[in-house]
Amino acid sequence: MADHRSEFLKASWANVVTNVLKIVVEGGLGLAFGSLALVADAAHSVADLLASAVVLVWGRLSFHGPDSNHPHGHERVEPLTALFVGGTLVLLGLKLLYDAGQTIRSAPEATYSIALVGGLAFAFFDRAFCYWYTKRVNRTVGSSGLAALAADSKNDLYTTLAAMVGVAGMAVGFPVLDPLAGGVVSLLVIHQGVEISRENVNYLVDTAAPEPVREEIRDEVLSHDDVHGVHDFTAYHAGTVLEIEFHAEVAADHTFIEAHDIETELRDSLIARDDVGDVHIHLDPEGLGEWKDADEEPTSPLVN
Repeated sequence: MADHRSEFLKASWANVVTNVLKIVVEGGLGLAFGSLALVADAAHSVADLLASAVVLVWGRLSFHGPDSNHPHGHERVEPLTALFVGGTLVLLGLKLLYDAGQTIRSAPEATYSIALVGGLAFAFFDRAFCYWYTKRVNRTVGSSGLAALAADSKNDLYTTLAAMVGVAGMAVGFPVLDPLAGGVVSLLVIHQGVEISRENVNYLVDTAAPEPVREEIRDEVLSHDDVHGVHDFTAYHAGTVLEIEFHAEVAADHTFIEAHDIETELRDSLIARDDVGDVHIHLDPEGLGEWKDADEEPTSPLVN
């Protein structure tokens, strides 16, 4: 866990630094030559910078274990930070779309310069490196906050390409392509923000795990030699990890110590999964049958 926290911090700082560099280069050139496409792309990175800073500050709290105020740990902190990222992007995209529309209605004025091409090339490689590095780190860390930043960096590549179209239009005498490109950038930003927000809302409202995952976990429980049935089974998100609850049916003649050992073995096998945060098990004597009617007609979408 300590190694994961260190890698998380490195990737978060990489996002902060690369966004600052992109803002300085693109924003300065966009303002100097009046390019709305570059200003929009740089403004997008202002939101990215805010998002990466929030992930850096809040996201590392998710690596803290349970305490007296957070008995189940800090697992919901990461999707909360990612949701903040998504909401920020939606608001920024709407503002950029409005600015692009206003510029198209008026007479767009921008001056072409080869420096604009150089600035966009720098921005493209800046975000490509950040995407590659964040994605690489997150294969090990598995952070939803880093996943949101990686997705953001990937979409930055598309927004920069759209800005390049605007600058190309300026170069060939069609300056209206610059605000049009800015509008395309804004739509991409809005789409990205909506997708990030939707995913992390699911994490925050205890959405059930996908059906194949629930089946896989249930089959793992049933594979234990002493388990003859499972009922009242639920698997739902508590942040980015899963909370598992179920009743396991075992032979009625087990001693307390044997029953305790069975429960411990079941819990240890499930908690070893990367996607499981906590497991709650109740052992029932096999053959009572009192749960059959409820199990056949589940009243909750979380019950399998």
